Amino acid sequence: QVQLVESGGGLVQAGGSLRLSCAASGRTLSSYAMGWFRQAPGKEREFVAGVSPSGDSAGYTDSMKGRFTISRDNAKNTLYLQMNSLRPEDTAVYYCAAEFRPYSDTFYRRQLEYHYWGQGTQVTVSS
Repeated sequence: QVQLVESGGGLVQAGGSLRLSCAASGRTLSSYAMGWFRQAPGKEREFVAGVSPSGDSAGYTDSMKGRFTISRDNAKNTLYLQMNSLRPEDTAVYYCAAEFRPYSDTFYRRQLEYHYWGQGTQVTVSS
């Protein structure tokens, strides 16, 4: 069982930056593919970024490429999302997710591919 706890959300002005963290407990993360998703009010939850268990492979939704960076520190059992050049449309609850994939070297985009989820952290970008 993996427990995930997100932190780092908050209120920021457009153009600003935030770094989200996702701390894991219960298992070492080095065998887990990880991802960030977000859900804006009235919208479905969407993929933001994903990273392979080793951290060697990562991917993003097109609208976030070049602005967001996913990274992980397996020694600290923590996943990160650096968000720069934030826009009002980035306002959402951000969730981290994990899936046990010890033999994988890729990331995953679909929600159904993740078994473990955090409770989310609110990010609000003001214009």
